[in-house]
Amino acid sequence: MAIVDPGANLNSQPSVANSSKVTSSELGSWTEIGERCLLDNVQFGDYSYAQNDVDIALCEVGKFVSIASSVRVNPSNHPWWRPSLHHFSYRPQKYGMAAKVDNQVFDWRADNKVQIGHDVWIGHGAIIMPGVNIGNGAIVGSGSIVTKDVPAWHIVVGNPAKVLRPRFDEPSTGERLEKLAWWDWSHEKLAEALPLFQEDCLSFLEHYEKQLLSESV
Repeated sequence: MAIVDPGANLNSQPSVANSSKVTSSELGSWTEIGERCLLDNVQFGDYSYAQNDVDIALCEVGKFVSIASSVRVNPSNHPWWRPSLHHFSYRPQKYGMAAKVDNQVFDWRADNKVQIGHDVWIGHGAIIMPGVNIGNGAIVGSGSIVTKDVPAWHIVVGNPAKVLRPRFDEPSTGERLEKLAWWDWSHEKLAEALPLFQEDCLSFLEHYEKQLLSESV
């Protein structure tokens, strides 16, 4: 991983700020991890980025995901069914009580990983709770606490987060984007398509749907 100054131009290799810590994780191409971030057991898709002070654990992040500062993804649950919620019951070696950790709790946490789709935007200070799935193209409002799955192409806000509205007025727009799956395009094709990415979504879709139709004839 390359260590870069914040705001520096990226390259195909992952870039991680010097003050951040990444463990047991895989970072895709053109990814960027900002200052003071913690990533543990994370699969981080191509072109995705996390701004400063982001904490992510046990999570699969799709491509082109935008994570604003101070976001927490998958904060650790404690074993509520036990007599005590405290660390000592599953990290006894830390307190001089046993030689080994209790893997039951850690396995339970691993079974509740978070799934984040492609082209998702997570706003400043949001918290994504364990086991949540966030669909492609969704938006999570700043400060939201997400306790339930977020449908693709929808905006959720609040505590607990609730659906505010669809991202697009036309219901089929999300389905058309799913079919096009532009997030799987090569870097070269993305660069070529940049002018249309800067236009409205319907113009973009119409152009590439026509292109696909002509290629299939």
